[in-house]
Amino acid sequence: MTVRVTVAVARVLRIFLDDVAQPHHGYELMRLTGFPSGKLYPILARLQSAGWLIREPEDIDPVTAGRPARHFYRLSPQGTHAARRELVTLTEQLRPTAAVSDAPPHRDGRPAWTPRLADDV
Repeated sequence: MTVRVTVAVARVLRIFLDDVAQPHHGYELMRLTGFPSGKLYPILARLQSAGWLIREPEDIDPVTAGRPARHFYRLSPQGTHAARRELVTLTEQLRPTAAVSDAPPHRDGRPAWTPRLADDV
């Protein structure tokens, strides 16, 4: 399955790539991304369906813990490779071209590749 890597997906992948050995649970990912559950969990489901994420239940006794077991997510070996490749591609697409990056800055000092404001005209 092909994964369309949006900025939101890239943000989630970046968290997993920061430490590929570290699993994350949903609430932690919501806190780290700032995404609500309705945005985060569909992303996790797509990544899991594509084979990029592995979902594992927490090994606890829910009665003893007083809460349901969490699900932890981690990148699969295939997902680690694909996530790195996709983030490199995205970074390259966002990099200004040489002609633009060598252009003189705007009058207010902003780099030339930033949009002009109405008062720059």
